[in-house]
This record gives sequence, C-alpha cells and structure tokens, in this order.
Amino acid sequence: MIEVYIDGASAGNPGASGAGIFIKAPSGHIKESIPLPPMSNHEAEFYACLKAVKRCKEEGFRIISIRSDSKIVVDAVEKQYVKKELYKPMLQEIISMMEHDFDYAFIKWIPTKSNGEADHLAKKAIRQSLA
Repeated sequence: MIEVYIDGASAGNPGASGAGIFIKAPSGHIKESIPLPPMSNHEAEFYACLKAVKRCKEEGFRIISIRSDSKIVVDAVEKQYVKKELYKPMLQEIISMMEHDFDYAFIKWIPTKSNGEADHLAKKAIRQSLA
C-alpha cells in the first residue's frame, strides 16, 4: 500500500496558493510542490488531492491510502458530496479515479502535526508562485 500525504495552502483568502504531495513508495519517496493560481485554502486542498490521485495513477500504483489534515476534503470524498459548487467538479474527478483506476483507494484524516512534509511542500509551492 502506498501512503500519500497531501496538503493545500493559501497565503490569503484567496491568495497565492500551492499544493504539496508526499508519496511513500517502495521505489522511493516522491515529493511535489505545485504552485497554484490565487484561490482559497479549501480549494487548494481539493487541488492537492486531485493532483495526488493523478500522480498515483501515472506511477501505476494500485493500492493507495491518501492522508490529509483537511476535514472538508476527507468528508467530501467519504460522503461523495460537497455543498460548494466550486469543488464539485474536482470531487467528481477524484471519486471517479479512486473507483476506476485503483484496486483499492481510500482517504483518511490525520492531524496537522502528522502532515509536516506535505505542509512544507505546499508552503514551498506558495513561495514559488510568488517568485
């Protein structure tokens, strides 16, 4: 099973944003800092999840465990529902990929203190987007 840590961050609401992805794989760790256009923190969290699922598919992983400190993302994926229209297309794509592109995929909430590497990568992406 591949452990996938994700985090989205925003310097403002909305503001410069970034996504951080940290994947623990048997072949080695994968770290990504993805600068995003100005958006809210919640939107950046959804982007981080979507980008992580896409990266896992590209890598050919079959069983993934996504870990996030974003309750809104974890709850939305588990319930397959989100109120805000802005997040619905991303959520639908995440769910579709998790159901069809992997043998087993799930998401789990973790405390912020357990998500340090993804948080660091997301903040690095913000700095890149401001440069």
